[in-house]
Amino acid sequence: MLRQRLILGPIMVIAATLVVWLDVIIERHSGRIGVAFGTCIAVLITMACWELARILRANSVLVVTPVAVFAGLVGLLGTAFWADEPRALGTLAIMVMILSLLVHVRHKTIQGVMAAAGGVMLVFVYLGVQGSFWLMLRIENSAWLVLWLVLVTKACDVGAYFTGRAIGKHKLIPWLSPGKTWEGLVGGLIFSMFIALLGYWLLRYTPDRPNISTPIVAAMGLVMGGLGQLGDLTASLFKRDAGKKDSSNSLPGFGGWLDVLDSLLLVGPFAFWTLRALTTQETS
Repeated sequence: MLRQRLILGPIMVIAATLVVWLDVIIERHSGRIGVAFGTCIAVLITMACWELARILRANSVLVVTPVAVFAGLVGLLGTAFWADEPRALGTLAIMVMILSLLVHVRHKTIQGVMAAAGGVMLVFVYLGVQGSFWLMLRIENSAWLVLWLVLVTKACDVGAYFTGRAIGKHKLIPWLSPGKTWEGLVGGLIFSMFIALLGYWLLRYTPDRPNISTPIVAAMGLVMGGLGQLGDLTASLFKRDAGKKDSSNSLPGFGGWLDVLDSLLLVGPFAFWTLRALTTQETS
């Protein structure tokens, strides 16, 4: 497993960097923001929706997979591109709920309809709406800054994994995630803070770097690392409830696409509103 992580992890980092580089080139030549990044996010959310639908079905919540994928993409794209309308999210949620109910009763059965509708709404919010904050981050900020946020968040996963393997003794939440330790958590948070400071320093070579003080950058690293771990535990809650360790075996050493995205989901809203507040304060 460690060997697989050491091989696939750098490949995913290189792939993310190439997506950002392509996104910057497209923006420079066409003026269109977030084409490559948005496409990548949509593909990842689609794969995660499929896996979450599989987890729900394993827990006897009989969601229809295409409806779950549709709900996730509606939450992702609708929330991001209809953000100026305050009633948009409620309207989209109603549409998704009605569709899930209609599809579930298509065979003239009412058994499990409430659970299925609830499962689809979970996909809508958990993957779609939360994922949309990353798309909105790209719309309002440079692609390199968004890559920085991703790397800071994932740095906690890396730091926690290797610190836990080296010196981890005290279990964090053994009934939910037996492999996590308090020592690993501390190591992960410190590594997130380090990557936050290093990455922000490197952002000076990119355009439109926000003016953030060093203590705030360090604090952002700690909070994003902590939220990333909370996001990972949230996904573990869903998987354990369904009796699964990983969301799938699509990515050797990591599990599935949901296992890669879970730590980013809770970070998106925090990063979006934090940068919005900091940049608003800077321009005022």
